[in-house]
Amino acid sequence: MAKPSSKNQPNRRHGHPIFSGLLIGLVAGLALAVGVALWVKGNNPFKSVEPVAPPASTKPAHPAPPETAPSFDFYKVLPGDTPSATPSQKDAAPNQPRYYLQAGAFQNAADADNLKARLALLGVEAQIQTSELADKGVFHRVRIGPFAAMDAVNTTRSLLTQNNINANLVKESPQPQETH
Repeated sequence: MAKPSSKNQPNRRHGHPIFSGLLIGLVAGLALAVGVALWVKGNNPFKSVEPVAPPASTKPAHPAPPETAPSFDFYKVLPGDTPSATPSQKDAAPNQPRYYLQAGAFQNAADADNLKARLALLGVEAQIQTSELADKGVFHRVRIGPFAAMDAVNTTRSLLTQNNINANLVKESPQPQETH
């Protein structure tokens, strides 16, 4: 009898090549995942460790004051369309001209309210003045001020310019009945 040929029979000792490739891939993926996890957590085993000097004092000399959140007065600023008396109005000299920045004039009251809200988000208090112009109808002007000094005008105008809001300077002289 003849010996069976070993060429026709699969080699049973080594197993199937797909399973060995899958096992190698799983081991490599697990090693990579452990390495990334250690690196993310800061436990890098390949990083050299330098001794850290202990702090000289555990208590700070002056405790830092807690930061306060900005205060927004939306409910005080937005609902009323009537201008409120600002400190600069009360302290202004009677015969001094008053300076305003006019951010816009609209025929639609909703547009004026929208601009006033945008200004309030910037921290700028504005008033809406409604007036009727001959042959043009009713206009709603959005004004900021009054300002007593030109420095305050320039500071506010630069803030508005940075936020793409064009404002024109308006100078008003007080009327004689307003000075009482």
